[in-house]
Amino acid sequence: MANILVVDDELGIRDLLSEILNDEGHTVELAENASQAREVRGRIRPDLVLLDIWMPDTDGVTLLKEWSAAGLLTMPVIMMSGHATIDTAVDAMRIGAQAFLEKPITLQKLLKAVEQGLAREQVRQAVAAHQSAARAPVAAVASAAVAVSEAHSGPQESQMFDLDRPLRDARDAFEKAYFEFHLTHESGSMTRVAEKTGLERTHLYRKLKQLGVDLTRSKRNS
Repeated sequence: MANILVVDDELGIRDLLSEILNDEGHTVELAENASQAREVRGRIRPDLVLLDIWMPDTDGVTLLKEWSAAGLLTMPVIMMSGHATIDTAVDAMRIGAQAFLEKPITLQKLLKAVEQGLAREQVRQAVAAHQSAARAPVAAVASAAVAVSEAHSGPQESQMFDLDRPLRDARDAFEKAYFEFHLTHESGSMTRVAEKTGLERTHLYRKLKQLGVDLTRSKRNS
């Protein structure tokens, strides 16, 4: 579940949103103004922020600009207001807000906006991780994986995998290394490996055969 920061100067709204989000299994941080929101953002990086636009000290759009300028807008932000104009909402979206909720906020709209915001953030992080991995020279990754394989007689706890492969091939490579690792550590005992991996012995045998795992090597290395 997510860690969500709710920023609103109205106690009733803070309590209501906190109750709803807690019931959904989320952890909720509360701030009644921009100053408290800055303090919370200084301590943690929330997974999502629900930010009121009209607040007495600093309005939500100004706070959004501050976070954006300081490189702190690294989480999805959903703006909330009962009096904002369309121009204000558009400005907030242009700065970096993901969505806008008009008060009074219905339960259905709140949960849908939170779900979509968290889902988009997960996709963004996955894309960023994929791009970061793709920037690493594929040849270097492959040669490192070969070096690890040749330098050790048995599977190791830390291995490198070529991520620039079809998902099925990459998954098979990981599963093969996973089972070889447990076979080595359990001295080839299929019973103990079945217990460790949570598979029935019959299913385990079929899986190892499918992956091309050498069952005799784990016993030789023990």
